[in-house]
Amino acid sequence: MKALREFLRRSGTGRIGLALTLLLVILAIAAPWLAPANPAAQDLPTRLAGPTAAHWMGTDELGRDILSRTLFGARVSMLVGISVVFGAGIVGLAIGSLAGYCGGWFDGLVNIVLINAFLSFPGILLAIAFAAFLGPGIGKVILALIVTGWAGYARLARAQILQAKEMEYVLAARSLGASPARILLRHLLPNILQPVLVQATIGMAGAILAESTLSFLGVGVLAPMASWGAMLNDARSHLFDAPHMVIFPALAIMVAVLAFNLLGDALRDWMDPRMRSYLIVTSLARQRIVFR
Repeated sequence: MKALREFLRRSGTGRIGLALTLLLVILAIAAPWLAPANPAAQDLPTRLAGPTAAHWMGTDELGRDILSRTLFGARVSMLVGISVVFGAGIVGLAIGSLAGYCGGWFDGLVNIVLINAFLSFPGILLAIAFAAFLGPGIGKVILALIVTGWAGYARLARAQILQAKEMEYVLAARSLGASPARILLRHLLPNILQPVLVQATIGMAGAILAESTLSFLGVGVLAPMASWGAMLNDARSHLFDAPHMVIFPALAIMVAVLAFNLLGDALRDWMDPRMRSYLIVTSLARQRIVFR
């Protein structure tokens, strides 16, 4: 907690990113209580209505309340983001750590064949292909994004393990008779989690954006479940006569991606010793100027 307070005190972008992230989480969890209407309830007489006191963000082409759908869309985006980052992180961390620690032909197979093969294709195109093959649905979207997203975590974990396994504490543990599994699980993995955490924070933004893209293309979340990408897809034919249908889901996606990018960038700067020293010196110099 002390390190977290120090990080938030020194990093302005970290405070903004964390505040926006917590706001998104709260809105996603409390959506059933905050939403003024059922997100799937249709009211055709009020279709395409602009923002009013009854509908703060207006209604869509079926008369559904956009505020309610935006709040429930946050639940979908956060669920997909957390599930994808957790699943892809676990798979990538396991494969990359084994490849980096074992070395030899296994490392060559994983690094040259598997990781490079997945990273050589644009991630969103692979996700679209897998999602189209598996079919629409939130579970299949999560699976498709995990399959296409593990390679980045694997490459990062492999690079960190290759560097850490030559450190003195690993040599000491090996000389004391520790098994390879104990060295990997008890000594190496805890010491490489910081860069993986930064990657996961930034990966949340990518997962939310990818889910919105898949839903926009019609291979993501199934109707009537609310999704920001599906809301943008529904608004394509009403861009000029009902622009509020585009503005609010687009703003929600922008805020979510911005929040996790700001938080990830701030964490990366703080975990870099040179950048952390620079932030501390800059903060102290600013305080001295204020006191003068």
